[in-house]
This record gives sequence, C-alpha cells and structure tokens, in this order.
Amino acid sequence: MNSHSPIQVTPVILCGGSGTRLWPLSRKGFPKQFLILSGKASLFQEVLERANGLVAEDIKINDSLIVTNEEHRFLVLDQLRELPEITASLILEPVGRNTAPALTLAALQATARGDDPVLVVTPSDQTILDNQAYKKALQNAIRVAASGAIVVLGVTPEKPETGFGYIKHQGEMGENGEYQVVQFTEKPDLETAEAYMGSGQYSWNSGMFVVRASVWLSALQKFRNDIFDATSKSFEKPLFDHQFIRPDSKLFLDIPSDSIDYAVMERCVGSEYKVKMIILDAGWNDLGAWDAVWQVGSRDANGNAVQGDVLLEDTNNTLIYSTHRLVGALGLSNLVIVETADAVLVADRNMSQNVKKIVSKLEVMGREESTLHRKVSRPWGWYDTIDTGDRFKVKRIQVHPGASLSLQKHTKRAEHWVVVKGIAKVDCGNQSRILQENESTYIPIGETHCLSNPGDMPLEIIEVQSGNYLGEDDIVRIKDDYGRLETEN
Repeated sequence: MNSHSPIQVTPVILCGGSGTRLWPLSRKGFPKQFLILSGKASLFQEVLERANGLVAEDIKINDSLIVTNEEHRFLVLDQLRELPEITASLILEPVGRNTAPALTLAALQATARGDDPVLVVTPSDQTILDNQAYKKALQNAIRVAASGAIVVLGVTPEKPETGFGYIKHQGEMGENGEYQVVQFTEKPDLETAEAYMGSGQYSWNSGMFVVRASVWLSALQKFRNDIFDATSKSFEKPLFDHQFIRPDSKLFLDIPSDSIDYAVMERCVGSEYKVKMIILDAGWNDLGAWDAVWQVGSRDANGNAVQGDVLLEDTNNTLIYSTHRLVGALGLSNLVIVETADAVLVADRNMSQNVKKIVSKLEVMGREESTLHRKVSRPWGWYDTIDTGDRFKVKRIQVHPGASLSLQKHTKRAEHWVVVKGIAKVDCGNQSRILQENESTYIPIGETHCLSNPGDMPLEIIEVQSGNYLGEDDIVRIKDDYGRLETEN
C-alpha cells in the first residue's frame, strides 16, 4: 500500500435487536437504537455520526453500510433523512441470523468491486460519553487493522458484571495502544467475574470490531466455512432497490446463526490471525436496562434523572421518563418510572433488567403493547391512534412532503378525513381532488382510494374509521411505492 494513501474505512452499523429491554419506550417494532434518550439524536444516529467522524489525514471514511431488517427499514431511512451529511446503504436481512452473517453480508458488499476497506463494526444501541476518547481509540484500531490484525475494543470493568463477555490480554502495549488478546470468555459467573476484575488483565467486550473485509472473510472461511458458503450464495445476486440491498431470501434461510465472537474471534486466538485489543475509556454503556440509562443520565443533586414533564418531591436516585403527561413523584427511592401514551412502567431500579418478563406476559396475552407504540412509524410518515371505541377508531395521521400512502381499499370500514394542516391530494374511485385545511372527505367501504401530500410541508389529517371491524389487516393494496406486502401496513 502506498504510504501516502489514506486507509479506506467503511462503517458497518449492526442495527437489529428485539427492543424489549427498555420497554415500554422500546418495543419490537421500535427497538432501543431508535430512541432519543437524551439530546436530539437517537442512539442509532449518534453511532452513525461517531463512526463517520473518524476521518484523519491517514483515514478516509466511505459510505456507511447498515445491516438491518425489513421491518425496521423505514425507521432507519427516516432517521437517516435527518443526517443529510451521511450517505449509507441498507442491507436487509429477511430473518435474523446473529452478528456473524450480518458482518459477512457487509464484507461481501464492501469488497464487491474489488476494494478491501477496513470495516469499523459497531452495534447501533450503545452510548458513549467521551467522543474524543472514542475517536482516538477507533482511529488507532483502524491503523492496527490496516496491517491485517483483527481488533476488538475492550472496556475496563467497573464491577464484576456477569452479563458481558470478557477479553484477556497480555504483553506490552504496541505503538497504537494495542495489546495481544489471549482469551475470550462469555458471561462468567460472579466468582469468576470478581477474579477477572482483580487480575487487571481482563476487559469487557464492547461488541465493536475493526477488521479488513478480506481478513474477516478469510477467517470466517477457515473457522466457519458453512456460514461463509451459505451467506455468499445468498449474496451472489443481491437485489438493489434505491438504498436497499437484499440477499436472496430463500437462500438466506440456510445460513447458520452465530455471533462474531463464537464463529470467529474465539477461534482466532493462537491461530495465524492476529487478534489485538485497544482499551476504550470513553464512558461506554450498552444500555442493557433502565438502570444503565439512569447511570449514564444527567442526575440532579438527589441522584434523580428525569426526562419530560416531571415534578419531584422528597425523591432520590430515581429515573423518570415522561413522554405525554405530567408525572409527579413523592417520597420515592431507587425506582424507574417510564410513561408512554399507552403504558406505564414502575420498577425497582435494581430489578429493571427483568422488564423482559413483563414483555413476555404481554406477548402471551397477545397484546399490541409488546410490539407497537400507539404512534406507529410508516414509510410515508406516521399515525397515532388517539381513541378507539365500539365500531369506531380515531387516528392522527402525518404524511411527509411528496409522500403517498398506497392505493388501497378496505372491505369492512369506511373512513372520514379532515385536513388540519397542509394540503392533501385525495384519490377516491375515479375522482381526484385537493383538500385545504379545515376541509374534509368521505371514503366509502370498498372504495379504492389514496392519500398523498403534494405540498412542501407535512400534511396532517384526522381520520375517523367506522365499521364492524377496524383491524390494521383490513387492507387490500392495489399499488404501493414502498414494495410492501399486501398485509403489511
């Protein structure tokens, strides 16, 4: 490599996750990486900005690759739209197969034209408090990976945590702050974790990796050729649709599921593949539970972290997150209170990692609160179900400028639309008309119709549905701009 040529770097953002650990704010249809827990950016947006900010004289940042799924693709696009300076493509997995196949898809795409960039691989749901320390550590990791090593970012343990993987390192520190990795251990018991902390040789595994695309593919081929072969076959003829890249959905099902650590990293130790670790001392947290959100949050003199409309009296060491209503707290200690439009969580802060038990019960009961918020994102905008009763449902709907809902019809409900903001173009049957603010229209049962926003500001309408069945699956699509299935809303 020409010593004057900058290292080509492609950020790879792993954007999966089921979204249950920070319920009720995070849900399966809106997992935690899309949440704004502080400031104005989501965790996903913060990760993208950090990864794209690693540029230096010897480092050039290419367009990002985001590995996500069909269900979340429009959430990703919506949040990307708010970062106009960042360009990215989305690789869409038809089903989850863990992180090893996800990284392999990104590596195959990154090398498709004969390039061999260094991949900065990071989950999309972590938080960093010290961006400068992050930048320095990742830039050093890029320089080490450029010479062929696989680099993992390790975090110095603050407590004997049994929920993280551990990395053991030894030897002298290299010129870029790297250490030799000699062992990976997954989630030890408490006694082992305490011994690790005392030794000073162990770090938490942050889940961030830096590796040349060709090195990853070579190591995977050696240690898990079944994953390499199956993933390669599914990606031989990917489908390109705007920013979306899709592997073959049928062949993808044949890919074994495994993590980066189990499939490759643990097997690399002692092999011809050099595994290095750089310590990341940047206020890292994977936000695995509401207690972690409290820990990284901005707290008052009484140890309370609050967001939204909250009043406190004689309360300490408590996290309160309000999204819609005033929340008052009196005489409380060490609690988590999270208020959303359709659910409220009250938990002992030290038990907040067990929120998934509540979510499991909701799933068994078949309740939508486990999956969707009252406000639901769609590729064209969003809708918020503000009231429901016998034979009626009321929604507030917002449509992005230039966007359009599908051409559709309903077999069991009629709809009344009132424009409250912006301009609406309404196609109903053979007629097309423009509605201004305070104007309304009626969509009969079974009539083909379409709502679009021809203006340059968001369109907002109130929709009143009436009929004997008001489920979201009462929809027959005739034409759709977003390639959705007939039953997908």
